[in-house]
Amino acid sequence: MGRSTDARCRDRREQSRGAAEESLPPDSPRKRPSMRWDALRATSSLKRANNQGDRAPGSAKKHSRTSMADESWRLPNSVQQLAANMQEPPSQYLLREQELLGAHLAGAEMPEPVPTIDLGLLSASNDPEEAAKLRSALQTWGFFQVSNHGMEASMMDSVFTASREFFHLPLEEKKKCSNLIDGKHFQVEGYGNDQVRTQDQRLDWSDRLHLRVEPEGGRNLVHWPTHPKSFRDDLHEYTLKCKRIKGDILRAMAKILELDEDCLVNQFNSNAPTFARFNHFPPCPRPDLVLGIKPHADFPALTVLLMDKDVAGLQYLKDGTWYNVPAACDHTLLISIGLTMEIMTNGMFTGPMHRVVTNADKERISVAMFYGVDPEQEIGPIAHLLSEEQPAQYRKMKANDLLVLHHEHYAGGRGPRIADALKI
Repeated sequence: MGRSTDARCRDRREQSRGAAEESLPPDSPRKRPSMRWDALRATSSLKRANNQGDRAPGSAKKHSRTSMADESWRLPNSVQQLAANMQEPPSQYLLREQELLGAHLAGAEMPEPVPTIDLGLLSASNDPEEAAKLRSALQTWGFFQVSNHGMEASMMDSVFTASREFFHLPLEEKKKCSNLIDGKHFQVEGYGNDQVRTQDQRLDWSDRLHLRVEPEGGRNLVHWPTHPKSFRDDLHEYTLKCKRIKGDILRAMAKILELDEDCLVNQFNSNAPTFARFNHFPPCPRPDLVLGIKPHADFPALTVLLMDKDVAGLQYLKDGTWYNVPAACDHTLLISIGLTMEIMTNGMFTGPMHRVVTNADKERISVAMFYGVDPEQEIGPIAHLLSEEQPAQYRKMKANDLLVLHHEHYAGGRGPRIADALKI
């Protein structure tokens, strides 16, 4: 199967697509959306100004800024290398004092178990009990686990093992899949870290491998690892399995909303992108001051997450409290709603804020499948969900323009959620 996968994409192997249009950085020359964001940006500018003199707790006095000619700060280090060679995280990774006020990175235990949906039972019979559990999970938490989803445990284990083996390769081998063009120009796809846009940006204690997997013809195989040897075949098969699971979940959600069964499925046309993100969180010497991933809400409509079975770290925010999500068990998958789906459902389902904390002694790995819509598609509430009693709660906007603002919002570590700024 692996040879056929390569053959289907051979003609595109040398085409470096870089950052896909739906993932353009905020400083892209693409025309900005016409919405007014003056108030949001003014708040963000004030926040940055107030942070100018802040230092992370216990950090050394802030050094003078790098000269404008020296842009080396834009090139993040391998966190895995930092973890192996440093006793203290660099200051760029440390939370500031005001970011820690009232924050307990240890998190609280969930007041109830993570909602678990028997997807096979729900899909086969629209079981009313499972449907009620799904509705409650979507309206209460915005995330849930699925069991009996039809993916073999051996398939999930193979993907997880291949992920671990990739991150344990020598750095030079991993850099063959780098997300930096010529070693300095950032693109979304590839191995590395998130883009560093400002010297004040708080960095995540994680390395990642970000790959477009759908449409299949848009795969940029130059970024796909050749080691371990099973990686490409495993990812191809995993993509097919997850696509079927995504369809089952979307159909179940449509029924809950009393929409046509394929209404949500049809929101994803042949140009809708799917990205696989492999995350590696090395041990961190200061888990009390460093986050693996900053607080954020996902942009894509749906996320399917394969979690570490041994190490927890994911936390969700609800009613002002961060709750710990236990490590995966029984080969379940975690499903989370994103901003795009929140807008489509007119806020009936809400994309939750979440973050990843670090561990002092153990590494953690996860694999996320992000399901987006066509970047040229206009996102807005589905018409069949609107009425005089329930008017549209969100503005309409092209998906790509919205993503630009979402990335800018996330990179700055800003609040409140960007979804709130979109409300009419």
